[in-house]
Order: sequence, then C-alpha cells, then structure tokens
Amino acid sequence: MAFDGITVNGLMHELNNLLLGQRIGKIAQPEKEELLLTFKGLSGANRLLISANASLPFIYMTDQNKTSPITAPNFCMLLRKHISNGRITEITQPSLERVLRFKIEHLDELGDPAVKFLYVEIMGKHSNIIFCNEENIIIDSIKHVSAQVSSVREVLPGRPYFIPTQEGKFNPWEIDEDTFINTVCTKPTSIVKAIYTSLVGFSPVMALELSNRCALDGDAATASLSSNQKEALFQEFKNILADMEQGNFHPTIYYNPQNSSPVEFASLPLTMYADMNATEFESVSELLQIYYAQRNQYTNIRQKSSDLRKIISIHLERDYKKYQLQKKQLEDTEKKDKYRIYGEMLHTYGYQIAPGAKKTTVTNYYTNEELTIPLDEQLNPMENAKKYFDKYAKLKRTSEALSQYIVETKQQIAHLESISAALDIAENDADLSAIREELCDYGFIKKHGGKKKAKQEKSKPLHFIDSNGFHIYVGKNNYQNDYLTFKIATGNDWWFHTKGIPGSHVIVKTEGKELPDSSFEYAAALAAYYSSGRENDKVEIDYLQKKNVKKPNGSAPGFVVYYTNYSMMASPSLTGVTLVQ
Repeated sequence: MAFDGITVNGLMHELNNLLLGQRIGKIAQPEKEELLLTFKGLSGANRLLISANASLPFIYMTDQNKTSPITAPNFCMLLRKHISNGRITEITQPSLERVLRFKIEHLDELGDPAVKFLYVEIMGKHSNIIFCNEENIIIDSIKHVSAQVSSVREVLPGRPYFIPTQEGKFNPWEIDEDTFINTVCTKPTSIVKAIYTSLVGFSPVMALELSNRCALDGDAATASLSSNQKEALFQEFKNILADMEQGNFHPTIYYNPQNSSPVEFASLPLTMYADMNATEFESVSELLQIYYAQRNQYTNIRQKSSDLRKIISIHLERDYKKYQLQKKQLEDTEKKDKYRIYGEMLHTYGYQIAPGAKKTTVTNYYTNEELTIPLDEQLNPMENAKKYFDKYAKLKRTSEALSQYIVETKQQIAHLESISAALDIAENDADLSAIREELCDYGFIKKHGGKKKAKQEKSKPLHFIDSNGFHIYVGKNNYQNDYLTFKIATGNDWWFHTKGIPGSHVIVKTEGKELPDSSFEYAAALAAYYSSGRENDKVEIDYLQKKNVKKPNGSAPGFVVYYTNYSMMASPSLTGVTLVQ
C-alpha cells in the first residue's frame, strides 16, 4: 500500500478545497505522535487527523473525534499557544514529496499579524510533524531527531528546516522530455525501478502502473526500450501530471476477488488491477480513513494478541522438540525383537555353547539364516538369555509408553496449532478473550484468582448467507467449533473443514432442502479462507453430513473424527456470501 507523493498531492487538493481560509478551533494530541486539528467553518466542524507513527503514518480528514489526555503534551500546548484560532492561508506540497506545508496566519502576543508553518512529513519511519516560524526555523516537532540519530538532518528547536535532497531524483514538475528519455529511460535497471528511483513521489506501484499504461513489461530492462516506447512513457507520465494538476483524482481501493482482502489503494486509477474488485471513494480522506481504520484494527488485534502468540509459540516449540525426541527414542526401541530372538535362540541352542564363550553362531529357525549372538563370558547361556529377555521387556514397555506419549504430544500440537489459527482470524477483544479462556482451561496459562473481571461481550461465530439463501456459520475458535458442530448443526446439515490443517468448522444449514453445487463451493471457499491455508491458491476440503462427525470422549475442543467423507479443492474466498452483522 503506497502513501506516495501522488496520494499526498490528491490530499493537498482536497485540503485546499476544505480548509483554506478556515480557523483552527481546537488542537488536541490524543496519542504520543498524533495530532487532531478541529477547524471552524460555515458548514460546521472539520477535523484533520495527523499521525507521525513510524508503523502507521497518515493524514486525512475525519468525522470521528478522539479522547485526549487530561494533561496535554508539551507539543500540543505549544501549538495551542501559537496558532490556536490561526487561519489556514495556504497548503502546498514541495516538489512531489510526501510532505504537506500548512501556512497559518495568526496574531502574536502583541496582537500583530504573524505567520507560522506546520510541516507534515509522511515518510515511513522518518515521519514527523514539524512547527516552524516565518523564517523556517524549527520551533518544535512532535519527534526530535538529533545528530546521533541522523547525520543527514537534525530536527531540533532552533535548527533550520529543510527537506533532505534525494540523490539522483528529479522533480516531476520540472523534468523535461530530453532528461526523461536520455536519463530515466537509460538507467541500467528495470523500467519500474528506473522510474521510482529517478522521480520524486513515484512509488513502485505508480511506476508499474506507468509501464502498464504503455503496455510494457515493468520488469524488462530499460535497454530493451525503443525510441517510440520511451516517448510513450514520457507522454503517459505527462498525462499523470495533468490529472494531478486538474485535480482529476479517483481514490480507489482494489480488493482480491478471491478473498476480498485489500490489494492496493491509489488516488489515481490503476489500470493494472482491472480484474480486481474496486471500491471508489468521494475523497482521498474517505479512502484513507476506511483503509487505516481496518489496518489499525488489525494492528491493534495483533498487538493485543502478541502475549498469546508468544505463549503458543513457546509451547509449540517445546512440543515439536518433544515429539522429535520421542520419535527418535521409539526408533531406538525397534531393536527389541532382536533381543527377544537372541534369548529364544540361547534357550534352544544353549546346551552346545562352551563355557566362557564371547559369542556364538546359531541357525535362526525363523529365517533359516546364521545368527551371531554376542555373549557375556561371565554368564552361562541361560543367564545370557535372561539378560536379553530383560532388555526386550524393558524396550517393549518403553515402546508402548512412547507410542502413547507420541499420540498425546501430536494431539497437543494439533490443539495448539488450531488455537494459533484461531488467533489469525480473531477480529476483536471478545475473540481474544475466548482464546485466552481456552488456554487457561487447558493449562497453557496459569489461572489467577482475585476480582472477577467485568463481563465482556461474548464472541460469536460468523454468520453468512450465500447467494442461494442458505445460512452458513463459521467458528472463530475451538469452543465455537464444538458449539456449531454439536449444538447448532442437525444431522442432515453439511459440515466442512480443511483436510490435514487447522481451520474453522463450517456448517451449512439445509433446513431439509437439497444443497445446490454452488452452495457447496461457497462453504468450501469459506472453510479454506478461515484456515491456516488462507494464503494458498487451493486448499483441500473435507465435507460430509454432520451426523457422520463424531467427538471422542475427553478430546480437546474442536477435535472431531469422521470416516466417510467427500473431498474437493477450493480457493480461499468470500465471494458469493454476505456477512450477517
């Protein structure tokens, strides 16, 4: 997902239309590296949310308010002192950099007109919000960068503000045709890389789109370009600039038609994703707000589940090692039958063995082959036979015990892997609570006494309706899987699950009707999507009627057995179904 200079340019046009001439009514800093500016306008309040977070930097208009800390941070207090009630007179983008400059007019302490600049830099881990005076001297910034951190630029109060030059990159607004054709198009690399490493603000995505619009293979070397192709690239490049100049933006998110996951977003149309599902938005802000809300929810869930993932990872690593060790020990017991045969042969041929012999060779009456048996010269043949029978008995007991231990270890590994798969599809705190409860119930997490926690909303299975009108339910954790299979499903309902890998139980309620082929395909695609095979192109799915699914006594939640089933290959997908909220 590319928050590139072209996306920032779309935002600049949008913010100029919305905020030019408006006054800053409220300044808040809801998070450590986040600002929320509220503007007074004739049409009501407009809110601008800015984040300089290294993992999730953004800037967009929002209709959502956020709770601020009781005591405002220093940077927030400084902005309130200087530009509260200030008026936005200009919003610009230097070159095509991922930077927006807000020019703010306000009254100073003496009541005289003054100008300040607020720079918003959306540059990944280098993102920042920098406040400067009229001479572009830094007053303060939301993140301080010292010389020890960066040898290129210090971002500290009193230092001059500047944007570091990007070595070998051209300003797209200033580059001429001759430079584009003879410099960019002759760079000794692929066409795509030559574009995004030569032009400020162009991401690899837009470089690939530029190639695609000219029907060129972006991975091909620039040396393969003909003169006509170079000219076509330049003309299409100028068309992109013309769209930006005219504000001809089409903010769109492109989704994978197989699983409805977002593939890319852009403020200009991406012809290379013509086969994708696309949702166009009225503004770049609306696009970013929806995208980052989804991304933020995903990030928060990943952060909140990190302790659970670590616990599962530790137990799984331990069990994998235990399983390998048990298998090796079991292999070592395979020689037990050799000791039994040694004992039997010594019982049969012991009378012919001379006292003090270190070995004897006899005919193995099982195979009619000669067999050499090592002997302890201190023991007589019967004592040697007893020694071998004792070894056999010990290894047999070990083998029987290990066989049971291996089954238990495999079951525990399967249980933990199923919990890990449930974590991957967890969507909210209720889902995480259900998974934590299961880990506690099975001893992976110690239960702590004390005060009872406030009652949380209970996690519920996913409920879909397919295009044929059939209700499909998907379990999001092992407890839900058991509940769906053995409480919700009736005998003739259809049950789906991935073959040999962890995944959700998927139930299709038939209501006594015959299921059409497409409904089988929708349910199988859901089973593939809500499994650990989600990233695969195809996943094998077992399906059968629920009445043939059994749960062994004492087995872990979500564990079932079945002996008669059908199988089909399915691509992980959410097509053909609608989620019921």
